[in-house]
Amino acid sequence: MYDVITIGTATRDIFFGTHDVKRLKDARHLKSLGFVRGEAVCLPLGGKTEADEFYATTGGGAVNAAVTFARQGFKTAALVKIGNDESGRAIRERFRAEGIASLAVTHPTEPTGHSVILLAGGDRSILTYRGAAEELRERDMRPAHLKAKWAYIAPSNIPFAVMRAAATVLKQGGTRIALNPSRAYLELGAEKLKPLLNKADVVFVNEEEASLLTGIPYGKGKAIFRALDEMVRGIVVMTRGRAGAALSDGSFVYRTGIYADSGAVDRTGAGDAFGAGFVAGLMAAEDVTHALKLASANAAAVVAHIGASEGALRAREFPGRRFTYLDLDIEPLLS
Repeated sequence: MYDVITIGTATRDIFFGTHDVKRLKDARHLKSLGFVRGEAVCLPLGGKTEADEFYATTGGGAVNAAVTFARQGFKTAALVKIGNDESGRAIRERFRAEGIASLAVTHPTEPTGHSVILLAGGDRSILTYRGAAEELRERDMRPAHLKAKWAYIAPSNIPFAVMRAAATVLKQGGTRIALNPSRAYLELGAEKLKPLLNKADVVFVNEEEASLLTGIPYGKGKAIFRALDEMVRGIVVMTRGRAGAALSDGSFVYRTGIYADSGAVDRTGAGDAFGAGFVAGLMAAEDVTHALKLASANAAAVVAHIGASEGALRAREFPGRRFTYLDLDIEPLLS
């Protein structure tokens, strides 16, 4: 039996860093074009832009999380779908190098999923080709493989029925489940998500996703948690970007800041690093405050490197001098 199995996507990630782009910040104009954040980068159509940096590595939620678990010393497996190509072989090699048991299934025709990440001025834009990554199906999930103390599910756009079936088998075997639902899943709505939410021991969402799922403005943290606690039997963790994170166990709300990330160079994979770090902390100590600290430290370490899991912490690196103090407040949920 594994300590933890990750289920989700695997991709080949290609990073280009450049300063040769224009940043657009005309919020009204960009919103009219469908850029809801009100900011964009601009490249010349038909022209050539010089890249200052180039990196090729692995990504995808299941891969990113598996690296964290393996580096924390847990017996880890990853169930993903890849293509019969060089990128698929690179993902298998990453598993071997990190000591992760590969449950990768090879798609006969679809190529491995890819992401091209443009790094510009501390921010990033991602162009994604999903390929085989989201072709995982029930027939790919052998019951013998779904035996673990914990499962970390990061579904992206893998069909909901597939993940529901996996969660059912896992729960029947006594596995504890951590769910990091994608926006595509959250847009299904709470009622359709119920078969997954009510099997989860931990659910991760960011502020925007929590608001989307509950219909409550994300500034109303306690109201959101009360609504989420009605949907989820376990712990709900809400990440808040540079503002830290908050957690509800149904009785208390825990709020944390972040470890200093002044060296942040790439925020790709920060959510996976936080989620996997939190579950690893629970696996090690069954203490949510310890889990929050490890989650925050792991996210800070990952964003200090280019690549979605390159900086993931090893067990000997936490606690370390850099991670000695983290702001933490606890208050009753119903106060």
